Amino acid sequence: MTASGEVWRNWGRSEQVRPRRIERPSSPEAVQRAVVAAAGQGLRVKPIGSGHSFTAIAVAPDVQLDLTALEGVLDDSEASEGRLTLGAGTRLHQLPALLEPYGLALANMGDIDRQTISGATSTGTHGTGLGFGGLATQIVAARLVTGEGELIRVAPDERPELLPAVRLGLGSLGVLVDVTLQLVPRYLLHAVERPEPLEEVLDTWTDRVRGADHFEFYWFPHTETALTKTNTRLPADAERRPLGRVSRWVDDELVANGLYRVACNHARWFPGITPFVARQADRLTGTRDFTDWSPSVFVTNRTVRFREMEYAIPLERVPDALREVKALIERKGWKISFPIEVRAAAPDANWLSTAYERETGYIAVHRFFREDPTEYFQAVEQIMVERGGRPHWGKMHTRDAEYLRGAYPRFDEFLAVRDELDPRGVLLNPYLERVLGVTRTVPAR
Repeated sequence: MTASGEVWRNWGRSEQVRPRRIERPSSPEAVQRAVVAAAGQGLRVKPIGSGHSFTAIAVAPDVQLDLTALEGVLDDSEASEGRLTLGAGTRLHQLPALLEPYGLALANMGDIDRQTISGATSTGTHGTGLGFGGLATQIVAARLVTGEGELIRVAPDERPELLPAVRLGLGSLGVLVDVTLQLVPRYLLHAVERPEPLEEVLDTWTDRVRGADHFEFYWFPHTETALTKTNTRLPADAERRPLGRVSRWVDDELVANGLYRVACNHARWFPGITPFVARQADRLTGTRDFTDWSPSVFVTNRTVRFREMEYAIPLERVPDALREVKALIERKGWKISFPIEVRAAAPDANWLSTAYERETGYIAVHRFFREDPTEYFQAVEQIMVERGGRPHWGKMHTRDAEYLRGAYPRFDEFLAVRDELDPRGVLLNPYLERVLGVTRTVPAR
């Protein structure tokens, strides 16, 4: 199925494009046909997920592949071992219902579940918890269509040497059509959310992340308070004490989305009210203590659009980096309405993972989507770069291949795999050319 003339925009409204044509394949064979046809016409191909990346990683000037039809559980023959194969277009928010019959769950999640499983893993989406890697670490096998139109499988018993590249491939190695995940038994999370003095949290940062299954905090600029979230894993048969429906709606919808949207829109025209809004958000955020199924605790509904930059730095450098960002905001007199989010992750072995071979802390900065983030983001970026920062592939940054080669020890090995699976650059776009340092034309054949 093909279409043309439709303008595609990402969720944060930082990127848009009108592809020459849009194809919506419903099978791996249809993906193969689309890739071969595009290459034969000298066109490039980009698969898209849900558009939740803030970078131009999914921008498709030529042929856009919408993988929505490739969804659901495709193979449950290894369910007893905790492994299921899912279509690449499956949304994360679909997983609780899909996995519940098997008594399984993702080992870890981020706080947004609108992404597709292939988009989330390909861009390095992660949650928090020093004992857990990003979503891509849960992939044990995958099938993808290469830039030459070949359907290949990568697994422990079939081309295993490619797994560290394919798990987090930026969409540059092939079009993922399905992934096999190593899941865990369904579990509950006991959540404790409370405001604490920012300096105390920074002083005890490494102890806090090492002492909890999942720890993160938010800091609203113009305040001295960290809004901490500590989640403890419990077995499925533990007592469930979820938030009441009214309480959750008031906190997560009325305040966090409805009132906050109004405040952000007003702050655009009257930036002087931003510190007042931040202090009110601080006051309205009280202590919450509840226990629920893991997806209900990990995920927060976000309807206020924003733009985001996130950097991964060595774990122990987080407190110093955040203090410098705080001082920067105060020195510049900027009025920042969105909080800064701080998380952690375990080291992993995926070549382009932001947590590759090091314990990692993440600092994410945001701006309301109607505000220009350039000056703020670039100044924060410099702070992170000075500390060996690696930018999140799906979030705004200015780094290029020259910088990234120094940040990733296996960068050139990843490029060698890319050259093998997509030798003519069919899967490239301008963003990938910048971050991978490869410029190619696609000759018709």
